[in-house]
Amino acid sequence: MSGPTPKVYVVDDDDAVRDSLVALIESHGLDVEVFSSGREFLDRVVPTSQGCLLLDLHLPIVGGLEVLNAMRSKGVDIPVILITGGGDGTMATRARQAGAWLVMEKPLNYKELLGNITRVLDAG
Repeated sequence: MSGPTPKVYVVDDDDAVRDSLVALIESHGLDVEVFSSGREFLDRVVPTSQGCLLLDLHLPIVGGLEVLNAMRSKGVDIPVILITGGGDGTMATRARQAGAWLVMEKPLNYKELLGNITRVLDAG
């Protein structure tokens, strides 16, 4: 693949979740960039960004669905794996309709998550 190196973007407001995801992703040799808010991510992502996004559904101020919609309007077309707490069936459906590639429930199965990240990056 030419152009920018694909990376895994992680957007979650929970420090512990971000730290564990970074450790997991980096331990598998993948490039990762973290953001503590949807606004921070949207301010930095550009249409030429490559890779995938792990996005928490329940972010303060700019929530996951708003991030999905803003990405599309900015022309950012990277696959999104949405991470959500249990019992968010309606929101998960709305997220898929907004373009989420996959919705995964917390607590995350890290082996499954890595498999999904690998599939997304390989397909890119």
